Amino acid sequence: MDILSSISNGVLTLEFNRPERKNAITSAMYQSMADAINAAEQDTSVRALLICGKPEIFTAGNDLEDFMKSARPDDGAGIESRSVYQFMMALANCSKPVVAAVAGAAVGIGTTLLLHCDLVYAADNAKFSVPFVQLGLCPEYGSSLLLTQVAGYPRAAEKLMLGEAFLAQEALEMGLISKILPAAELRAFAEAQAAKLVALPASSLRVTKQLMKAARKGPVADAIAAENVHFGAMLVAPEAREAFMAFFQKRKPDFSQFA
Repeated sequence: MDILSSISNGVLTLEFNRPERKNAITSAMYQSMADAINAAEQDTSVRALLICGKPEIFTAGNDLEDFMKSARPDDGAGIESRSVYQFMMALANCSKPVVAAVAGAAVGIGTTLLLHCDLVYAADNAKFSVPFVQLGLCPEYGSSLLLTQVAGYPRAAEKLMLGEAFLAQEALEMGLISKILPAAELRAFAEAQAAKLVALPASSLRVTKQLMKAARKGPVADAIAAENVHFGAMLVAPEAREAFMAFFQKRKPDFSQFA
């Protein structure tokens, strides 16, 4: 199973489990996570969620080979049927508290999904990146709005435009994560935090989360919709094709030919 899904002591744990491919996410993995989150939303025995990867890798982001199979031009219409969108909305709209534990690399959506979690903890070996521009694409999952709100425009612009990786200490300073722990202690700490949430009044947690996210709910939905329109078109544009071809050919892309 590329996604390990389990419920124990009131916590739904979703674990990326594809280490041989650096936990790169396929459509099937997105659908598995979306289904699990949606089921947990209706399951009163689930009071908190935990998303994690392996000690050496959180996720390398989208599996590019799998991702390109579904690449097609559109105006954002029909995106709702795609598994990645189903996952995005399931996590963004989850009313229950979500804890994330990040060790190793968190690339692309591996970083942007954290903006929709409530408690985010990172190992001292964590490395984050949002290399959308480097792939000829644009930000996704509301990150053009949320990362700017969290980190401020200058720092968000640096991360989103240059796409360069940054370490846990900078992520902490930016407000992307709440705490840094030794890699060997991360999972246990995150599980303990989730257990604390389980012991609290579920209705109080839901209302608190709802109130905290109320002001940004509409803007986030609008940002995701706008990003989807551009992302879908850019995914099949020459720049992205060059970026992906260069990736598969293990060479540096040449964007000089494009205006």
